[in-house]
Amino acid sequence: MASWSLGKALKSIFQGNTKDDDQPQDVLDVDVAESVGDAAVVDATEVPESIESTSAAALAEPVAEVDPAPSAQPASVPPETKAAKTPKAPQAPKPRSRAVTDADWDELEDTLLSADFGPDLTDSIIAEIRGIAAPLLMLDTNDFQRILAEVLEARLARHDSTLNLKSESGVPAVVVVVGVNGVGKTTTIGKFAKFITTRGKSVVVGAADTFRAAAVDQLATWAERGGASIVRPQSDGQDPAAVAYQTVEAAIRDGHDVAIVDTAGRLHTKSGLMDELSKIRRVIEKLAPISEVLLVLDATTGQNGLLQAQAFVETAGVTGLVLTKLDGSARAGFVFSVQEQTGLPVKLVGQGEGIDDLTGFTPHVFVQQLLA
Repeated sequence: MASWSLGKALKSIFQGNTKDDDQPQDVLDVDVAESVGDAAVVDATEVPESIESTSAAALAEPVAEVDPAPSAQPASVPPETKAAKTPKAPQAPKPRSRAVTDADWDELEDTLLSADFGPDLTDSIIAEIRGIAAPLLMLDTNDFQRILAEVLEARLARHDSTLNLKSESGVPAVVVVVGVNGVGKTTTIGKFAKFITTRGKSVVVGAADTFRAAAVDQLATWAERGGASIVRPQSDGQDPAAVAYQTVEAAIRDGHDVAIVDTAGRLHTKSGLMDELSKIRRVIEKLAPISEVLLVLDATTGQNGLLQAQAFVETAGVTGLVLTKLDGSARAGFVFSVQEQTGLPVKLVGQGEGIDDLTGFTPHVFVQQLLA
């Protein structure tokens, strides 16, 4: 995770200005010293007078050894002469919960905006928290953080993040992956293949990005790392829809559980390339229904990513989102914004560059990590 996090920022709001209503440290020190003195010091008036008058010479005389009786038990020590146990050092007092102030609300707003929630979503979240907190006699910081977590999780849970990868007898689940160049689409397909194969399913990947010369070789490398086989174009510049058809055809023939079809990275403003996606859908559906159309978005692109999502939804029939480069929570607000503005669920998130760094999206886990 990145060094900046939403959770750390929130903690700084509520713990950084804790009131000094705990007992002062110097008072604690005095109390400890007095308790140790009372337990350890023995009053000199309680020492027998005969012991005080014993001469040094008498103490130096040898004493005859006496064999102890077999059943003799050690003499009990009077309670007043037992060595007192030194009490443990006092633990530092934990920060107490306190009432939320107007300044805290202002800082929360700044924190959410810094995490890319956007002004409209930030206002909506704060208004929802205020509405839930209104019946409380006093809103303290513990209740505040609990309500915030509940509000964020409920917003994410409005959308079903379950992946549809069910394959019927002889018919694979078909997943079409779309997105613009530079968002990490090729690497995401390799990670997605690994995500599936580690769950005991077989995968074939179709290299339908025939517009870019190096795309096929790059995809082949990542497919191999993910444990998937690959269908390559039969000739340079082959029709992408034809490659997609051959991929699903091979999946049916070879009994694969899942077929993943790569597509060319294209700008959402290029109508010709966007229309190509519609053609790919029509061709694939002649052999099998499409289970998922996943749009890969770079979580650092902000508002431009939202525009991409809306354009692909209209043209490609997107069913779910894959967010890449979500290595920290500095851009966590994008997850909320893109779901609420597109109505599409986030289904996968990429949080690193390794082959295993793609995970399913679970709202509860995501919020807990966000606020940690």
